[in-house]
Amino acid sequence: MRNASSIAEELDDLRAWYAGFADREAAGRSPLYAELARGVANDEELLRMLCGLPAPKRQPNLLLAAVRHVCGLADGWPQFRAWYFAHHDEITAVMMARRTQTNEPARCATLLPLLAQLPQPLALVEVGAAAGLCLLVDYYGYDYGEGRTIPPVIPTPGAPVFACVANPLTPIPSKPVTVSWRAGVDLNPIEPSDPEQTRWLKTLIWPGEGRRSQMLDSALSIARRHPPRVTQADLRDGIAELASEAPRDATLVVFHTAVLNYLGTPQEREDFGDHVQSIGARWISNEGYGVLSPTTRETDQAWPANAFVLSLDRQPIAQTDPHGTWINWL
Repeated sequence: MRNASSIAEELDDLRAWYAGFADREAAGRSPLYAELARGVANDEELLRMLCGLPAPKRQPNLLLAAVRHVCGLADGWPQFRAWYFAHHDEITAVMMARRTQTNEPARCATLLPLLAQLPQPLALVEVGAAAGLCLLVDYYGYDYGEGRTIPPVIPTPGAPVFACVANPLTPIPSKPVTVSWRAGVDLNPIEPSDPEQTRWLKTLIWPGEGRRSQMLDSALSIARRHPPRVTQADLRDGIAELASEAPRDATLVVFHTAVLNYLGTPQEREDFGDHVQSIGARWISNEGYGVLSPTTRETDQAWPANAFVLSLDRQPIAQTDPHGTWINWL
């Protein structure tokens, strides 16, 4: 049983989490979500309700998406708060059943320059693949500005073209990567042709983010025509079995974005990396700063707020935007 001091500590941590989300993540990107997160951070009653959930289910993205999934998009904090208390049971059920599977295909724009550095062809295994949209990296087009564009391998009507601002050090490839085999693993795979499952993916897109929803629809259209294989399994399981099916003449790559936070401890994350490398795969990690232990590579570049660390076999390669809109090669 939790005592009063532990509950007070949980409330303080949750308050700081939502305030930090508002100020560092949503501010400048989604003004509405910044307002809603600040409202939660300052609402003792709502925070206490959230503290009744398991810790992983209290996260801001999950709450905001669950309220939107049940009630629609609130026009501001008063409506959001009213909806939460009026539909608390339904919202809580969604939060317990769902995960923040932000299957953002635009992240491929930050993965592509690194994937292109590896010996081709590639055999891709994505961990936390959701609908497998990032496995289709060669089906999309890319625009890095200054005339640096890369078309998809197979020209497809309606294929998305992801815009990404790249610093001068970024090695923009001259052609798409060659993928000879691909598969993914996820606790709850999403079927691209299932309207209810894809509605959840769309609900996870923040309001005020321009064409993200349109780009997701375009990527889902590609996935329905070329469905990637995604196996249901824990992110620590099933990788070796999948990898054993990869063609021997391809470079085996295990990659993930914003996944390792679901492993509880730093040691579990390090053990995961050891496991990936033990099966002979190159390991591409695109995770929040500090999720993995510091490596031997030092850099004097400033680290932007909320930038991800793109790493190859534990070595930092680039700073990246969580949603794939920019990349700074180190």
